[in-house]
Formats: sequence, C-alpha cells, structure tokens
Amino acid sequence: MGRFQILLFTVLLHLFSTGPAFAQKSDLLIRNGHVIDPANQIDKVQDILIDKGKIVKVGHPLSDSASKIIDVKGLYITPGFIDTHTHVFVGPEAGLFANGVNSVSPDDFTFKSGVTTVVDAGTSGWRSFPLFKKQVIDQSKTRILAFLNISGEGMTGADREQNLDDMNVDSTAALILKYPENIVGVKIGHFNGKDWTPFDRAVSAASKTKKPLFVECHLPEYPLEYQLAKMRPGDMITHSFENIKERTPIVGPDGKVKLFVLEAKKRGILFDLGHGGAGFWFDQAMPAVKQGFYPNSFGTDLHRFSMNSGMKDMANVMSKFMALGLSLEQVVQIATSNPAKAIGHEELGNLKAGNVADLAIFRVRDGEFGFTDSAGNSITGSKKLEVEMTVRDGKIVWDLNGLGAKKQKQ
Repeated sequence: MGRFQILLFTVLLHLFSTGPAFAQKSDLLIRNGHVIDPANQIDKVQDILIDKGKIVKVGHPLSDSASKIIDVKGLYITPGFIDTHTHVFVGPEAGLFANGVNSVSPDDFTFKSGVTTVVDAGTSGWRSFPLFKKQVIDQSKTRILAFLNISGEGMTGADREQNLDDMNVDSTAALILKYPENIVGVKIGHFNGKDWTPFDRAVSAASKTKKPLFVECHLPEYPLEYQLAKMRPGDMITHSFENIKERTPIVGPDGKVKLFVLEAKKRGILFDLGHGGAGFWFDQAMPAVKQGFYPNSFGTDLHRFSMNSGMKDMANVMSKFMALGLSLEQVVQIATSNPAKAIGHEELGNLKAGNVADLAIFRVRDGEFGFTDSAGNSITGSKKLEVEMTVRDGKIVWDLNGLGAKKQKQ
C-alpha cells in the first residue's frame, strides 16, 4: 500500500470511528424536568446531559445518546443545594463538636435533602483541621468545605475555646493557604469573654488570606451593632433571626428591622440563616421577610440536635421560607447561587456546561404542612419540597422512588 493509500485509509478510519454509528454514549440524560438555575437565568423545562461527572449540555430536547435516560417530567431540577453552616467533624469524643459525637456524618443526611456541598462552620481550627480532613473530608461523598475557627482546636468546649493564646493569626492564615481548595474563610464564635481580641484576630487572619469572616459570636459585652460595624463587605453573620438574651435581635419592639441591620446589609454584609436548635424565631423572621429582609444563604446549622428539632433539613427550611412568603425561585437562589458566590466557589450553584454535575431533583407537594421554629411555635404552609433524586459528581446518590433504577416486572 502506497503512502497516499495509507493516508486515505487513516482519514476514512477516523471519520467512521467518530461518526454517529461509533459515537460514545454519555453517562446520563435527565429529561423533561423544570430547570430553575438562577445563576444562568433558566426557568423552564430542559434536559441535562451528563458525562464523566460534568454537565455536557442543557437544552430541550436533547438526543438519546446516553447510557441511562431518566424522565423527570413534573419535577424540578436545580443545582445541588449548598449548606453554609454545618458541623460535620464527627468523631469519638463525647459531648464535643470537634472530633465529637455532637457533629454528624454528612453523607447520612445531606443527599436526602438535595444538599451536595456543605461548609463546616469552624468546628476545626488550625491545630485540628488536618485530622478533620483525613477523617471526614477525604472519606465523604458530600463535598465538604470549611470555615477555620480562630481557636486553634476548634469547637472543643467552653473552657478551651476561650484560650486567647491558641488564637494565632499566622498559624490560621498559613493553614488556609496550605488548603485553599478546602478552606473558604475564618470563623469567630462561642467566645464568652469581655476581650475583643478574638474578633480582631479572626478579621486579621481573614484579611491576610483574602477570605470572608464567618461570625457566630455572642460576645455579650459587644452588641450586634458593634460587631456588624467591624465586619467587611462579603463577611457573613449567622443566626440572623435569633432571639436570645446573649444576642441583639434584628427586629425592634416596633416590629421593624433595625436601621443598623439594614445599613449593614446595604454595605455588603451577608446574613446567613443559621437555623440550628436555637437560632431561628418566627417573631424575627416573619416581620423581617414581610419587610423584604431575608437571608443570603440557608445555613441550617446541621448537627446532632438541630436535625431532630425545628430545623429538620435543607428542604424543610426552604419550604418554611416559602410558607413565610418567598417564591420557589427565591429559595432556590438562596440555596444555590447565593452561597456559591459567598464562599468564593461560583463554579458551584449553577448548571453551566463544563461544571460538575451536582443536581437536586424534587417535587413541590401541595397540601397543608406545619413548620416550627426554635421556640416551639408553628405556622402552616401550602407547599413542601420533597427531594426525589440527588446527583453528586454525575452519580445518583439519592433516589427516593427509584426513578433511576431498573424496573422489575411484577
């Protein structure tokens, strides 16, 4: 065979091997779902093609070139939910959050509520983060990011969390720079002393690393107004609708959101929900939402106790805010693109082609449903989110009714 014939044969072989008859199928095609993707301004029925853990294309209709095809007509598809306030440094220590039983194993609770990414809220500090990474982060299917506690050991109990000598700015900053793919910012919280030093050190560490500060500070000597004034645009404060004696509430006796709170939000301070076991009160949230003030992110404050109290899970929290008057599109944005931007990971929280395929697929049930707050009060709502399927990194990790399973003859 001459050189020309060899060249011709090679070209023809390439053409045939890449033609339709030889095209390699993608891994997964999800059809006919109502896509809500606020970051990309999509709110309509679409198909999503997924291959090798990535979104290949979003459109309608898409071809059948996939190994698995799932029809989700009548359901909603959104980016996987992002929970900005969790405690997942689970371990054997009794009564503790850091390496303790008060934290929870994320995979046990995230996927069934549509959550694909959690941010641990300072359960670890610069001393304990390496253990957290090895023991939990590296072992979990849930994507785990973290705010690093300015307290070196993290959440190890009241006495040790008051140790100023363990709040080292340089050590905190150095660890953040060592693990930039895991650590999204610095957390200050659970300090009960009169000294302002912990807050200053947390701000310093966050500034050095160009990361946001996450504030869960009660600091009884320093009212909320003072704390907010010291925060920078892009910093986050949690437990936004809390009403306890250690914390200044955001709503005044006149039923209006306080002016300094509105000014802080206008200045770029982000208000995280931080529901938890004690962090969410209807007497704060109801008037605030009516006045157009609602959280930037739905941090659930997931831990051993909150999931069995008023909080429940992310889907319940989103439903609760719909009962308070927010639209489905609004709660999806607060659970997806808003937190992705806040933590500096805008590749998450949206369904752009080329991004990781993290999806929440759910139905919105109609009926009469009850929702509770941290004070034991309840309200009713007419709609409730129920997660049918969660896709993490292109793989089905939760399938409530077997939509993706092989049908068995009966």
